Amino acid sequence: MVVRMRHTKSATRQRRSHHALAGVGISLCAHCHQTALPHTVCPNCGYYRGRQVIDVLAKLDKKQRRAKEKELHAHEREAAASGGNLNAEELSHR
Repeated sequence: MVVRMRHTKSATRQRRSHHALAGVGISLCAHCHQTALPHTVCPNCGYYRGRQVIDVLAKLDKKQRRAKEKELHAHEREAAASGGNLNAEELSHR
């Protein structure tokens, strides 16, 4: 039978130093400014890289759709009021 080697505290801790979990990278959506995973469609507004990919409102029932539309329109009004100069993307949404 094999004789087992001893492991000191430092050897054990050095080995376990690589077992730490890495944090998840989070970015902000350019359209609605909600947190989302990078390189994925925003679950709040359905936009990816400046254009709408998924119609989020189509999956909601009538009551939830009204609330979501109100929230998105309020965000657009807030963005228009904060910046006097409108770019092409903001003009296309109007």
